[in-house]
Amino acid sequence: MKKNILSKDQIKHIAKLANLSLDEKELQVYTEQLASVLNYMEVLQEVDTKNVPPTYQVLDGTTNVFREDKIKNSFTQKDALIQSKVTHKGYFLTKNVFEKRKTSVKALNHRKRKVIDKYNAILSVADPKGNIGHKDLFVTKGIETTAGSRVLEGFIPQYDSSVVYDFKEAGYATKYKLNQDAWGHGASGENSDFGPTKNPWNSNKVAGGSSSGSAVVVATRKVDVATATDTCGSIRMPSSYNNVCGIKPTYGAVSRYGVIAFASSLDCPGLLSNSVRNLRKYFKVINKKDPFDATSQSKNRGQNLGRQKGIIGIPIEFLGEGIDSEIKEIFMQAVETFRKANFKVRKVSLPHTKYGIAAYYIIAPTETASNLARYDGVRYGNDRGYFGPEAKRRIMLGTFASSAGYTGRYYEKAARVRTLFIRDLEKAYKKVDTILAPVSPIPPFDIGEKSGDPLELYLMDIYAAPASLSGTPSLSIPCGFTKTNLPVGMQIMGPRWSEEILFDLGEQYQKLTDWHKREPQS
Repeated sequence: MKKNILSKDQIKHIAKLANLSLDEKELQVYTEQLASVLNYMEVLQEVDTKNVPPTYQVLDGTTNVFREDKIKNSFTQKDALIQSKVTHKGYFLTKNVFEKRKTSVKALNHRKRKVIDKYNAILSVADPKGNIGHKDLFVTKGIETTAGSRVLEGFIPQYDSSVVYDFKEAGYATKYKLNQDAWGHGASGENSDFGPTKNPWNSNKVAGGSSSGSAVVVATRKVDVATATDTCGSIRMPSSYNNVCGIKPTYGAVSRYGVIAFASSLDCPGLLSNSVRNLRKYFKVINKKDPFDATSQSKNRGQNLGRQKGIIGIPIEFLGEGIDSEIKEIFMQAVETFRKANFKVRKVSLPHTKYGIAAYYIIAPTETASNLARYDGVRYGNDRGYFGPEAKRRIMLGTFASSAGYTGRYYEKAARVRTLFIRDLEKAYKKVDTILAPVSPIPPFDIGEKSGDPLELYLMDIYAAPASLSGTPSLSIPCGFTKTNLPVGMQIMGPRWSEEILFDLGEQYQKLTDWHKREPQS
């Protein structure tokens, strides 16, 4: 039986804690939506987590990085102040924090953004002769970076992210900045403040998110490689929906320095390309330690995982209730391809699968509430009134889950369930080398079809949660098409630092099939 977890007055209080202003209509909508989401989260109370330690971070063999302090050139005062809306005699200017906050929401005068391509995948062209596209979470020196949000509209970074820098050093120039769900919040590509990205296989369908633009420009052959990020499926979902290949790496394999943060213990920068062979080549450019990112320092990087058994696991929980029958049939045909190639296939159990979405949608919003607190419109960007509906939902959900009196029931409980996910996978990988699974339970759906029900959209990430919560890698590759010619992808998951094994398997599959060679005709 559902209960009213949050009242309208509580939502108003949470919004105040999060420095968000809501009008009466928003209060009503968010009260209903957040109550629905939190009612679903109550499923975690079924899990016995007594004596289970919480997992707040999934690093291994990592120690703090210390370096000698050295005097070097930094930003000039002009550089530091250039993004601020208002300054005074070399200082940032802000309102008196002791003034009473206005509760009214100002009207947002959004300027109409030029659409660079018909799929709304490209936010801006940096260099028409360039050869790589960057998701708009990666900061690019001198090129507008918005994270898909009006909050950062007009923001011009003064430096490159480590990933962008590494590609530049390898000779790859930035061609496009690419559309995405704002801040990485979404599985469909509809939550961009600049409009939804359209699927090139059917422009009425979603492109998948949050790395929607990255997948589309690769699918349409505008670039051979695009950067992306995966917090819970944000590389794998658009990869599946656009018939391209994507790698969500081991957490810590690729530097997060200069990647606008969503959920810091989950964010994984990665790549999209048209074949596993190319993906492996490009991954070598960015798979390295970075002195600017302590999470990239694992001693286990490049470890030898030992002799492989030639056994692939199929999680029984992924093929039960909730999966589209056509998706299941296509996936099982892919499994049969491996079987015919002399791989042993065994069923494995990931018993906590049903709790993945609840755990993820407590941990991730809690971390994003903290990360997005910095956007106050003082040093750069617009004020918090420019946050879109999904960002506001997640900020308030995270603020509530981490507030006094609720941390133990929600955030800490989710962190303990996260530990159980890690144990499930560790147990499975003692029996099998890798795990093969669908990416999405359903094919691409119509734009706007699910926008009124956030929980329904959250549940789409159910197959992405295990690899994300455990910090383990997952390779998404095309494996077929529906009867209406919509792409279907599968993921190959492995233990930490097993990217080369995943690439090997992916390449073997692509030698036996040609799904990845098909291009959209629209």
